[in-house]
Amino acid sequence: MLAHILSGAVYGIDGVKITVEVDYNPRSMASFTIVGLPGTAVQESRERVRAAIKNIGCEFPMKRFTVNLAPADIRKEGPAFDLPIAIGVLVATEQLRADQVAGAMFIGELALDGKLRHVCGAINLAILAKQEGCHTLYVPEEDAPEAAQIEGIDVIPVASLGHLVEHLFGMRPIPPFDRSRLPREPYIPVERVVDFAQIKGQEHVKRAMEVAAAGNHNILLVGPPGAGKTLIARALAGILPPLTPEESLEITRIYSVADLLPADRRMARRRPFRAPHYTISQAGLVGGGSTPRPGELTLAHRGVLYLDELVEFGHKLEVLRQPLEDKIVTISRANGSLTFPANVMLVASMNPCPCGYYGDSVQPCTCGEAAVRRYQQRLSGPILDRFDIHLDVRRVDYHKLVSTELAESSATVQARVTAARERQLARYRDFPHLRANSDLTASEIDQFCALPEDAATLLHNAMRRLSLSARAYHRVLKLSRTIADLEGAESITLTHVAEAIQYRSRLMTALQG
Repeated sequence: MLAHILSGAVYGIDGVKITVEVDYNPRSMASFTIVGLPGTAVQESRERVRAAIKNIGCEFPMKRFTVNLAPADIRKEGPAFDLPIAIGVLVATEQLRADQVAGAMFIGELALDGKLRHVCGAINLAILAKQEGCHTLYVPEEDAPEAAQIEGIDVIPVASLGHLVEHLFGMRPIPPFDRSRLPREPYIPVERVVDFAQIKGQEHVKRAMEVAAAGNHNILLVGPPGAGKTLIARALAGILPPLTPEESLEITRIYSVADLLPADRRMARRRPFRAPHYTISQAGLVGGGSTPRPGELTLAHRGVLYLDELVEFGHKLEVLRQPLEDKIVTISRANGSLTFPANVMLVASMNPCPCGYYGDSVQPCTCGEAAVRRYQQRLSGPILDRFDIHLDVRRVDYHKLVSTELAESSATVQARVTAARERQLARYRDFPHLRANSDLTASEIDQFCALPEDAATLLHNAMRRLSLSARAYHRVLKLSRTIADLEGAESITLTHVAEAIQYRSRLMTALQG
């Protein structure tokens, strides 16, 4: 007898329908063959399925089984096919009826005693099941809260294969997951986030971070050791705007595939902040592997990717050039290509020279001019051009360090940032791909970043005097638009352009020139 069971696999962050076909031939010698480009974990599922079916008290005839995972031209990886294969065997051997599993999708890894274990990508496959018109999705009990985030489909939390069989026969029904049990309150990050009010001095740097957060702009901080670059970068998490429902779903899908969702929270409630060490591999940074997995760039999607000691990343930075422009990462392999989202706010920090004190007002630099130049030129011009804001961070004066006066709190700054983002969402409501000013393309910049004559003249003079590239020109315009949004202005003025231009620091401008 032939059985057809619906399942799915995740490629990139998208679900793909997989039909599990199980053919049972009682007249042939015992064998269990899986075809359809199965990976090692899928091949091993035959032993897990055989043991699980026997251990729940069902029959597993020692005859010929052929399992086909269609379409056959897509590589199948992971243990999530255990449950649909087991259900297919039970239907093919007439221990279950085909009508009992019609219109349902099955995913799950089996233990040898029949219990179901957690699998990655439950929410991605829930989206797939809804798109395919399934009325029911059977998932491991642990993954039900994640899959239930998708409305319009019954999610059945299954503890074991034996309980599922009893459910299908109506002996011990499993109720669909109750969505009222899902937490609705905002997620409070457990990490300690520094409040802007506690950061002494550095008013110009905090202003630049506010502008960057308001428009999702990339920012590079350059300054001596101990000036507060890392502290300010990590405080950025406290002023980022709250996630929209669409952004929350995007992040959740990525973290589900990467198996990084916390056990008690199956929906992203805050923007990611990723800070990889400079010893990270290229694949770890942008993604890759024989079975491509999302890298740090994708894990920071809709959030912040912080690269401390930027120069030490070396040639690995060059792989960021295209993804930072296109907002996606494409990983190509012999059997196809996968695309991961990568719309990040890139924040980086570095010292100006090997000893760190070049240009410092107190500590003299011990590096020669040639050493300083070699150190700075380890960053290529194209990489520097990807930063909208280049900022010199100076050491904090002593009287500011000991001052007890508090500056603006992160909550106050976040309110302004959120208001600016809301203005952008309203302005770009007819452009679904635009969420912030940093997403603007060249044609859209012409439409939304028109300059008055005096501002255009100032920008023209700055282009010539600072030797700014065409990319830098567009980034100044997008920065000007964000500064205007923070002020609540409908149009860009001379003042907004002047502030945007001053965010091209002298040090970085010299490097580009």
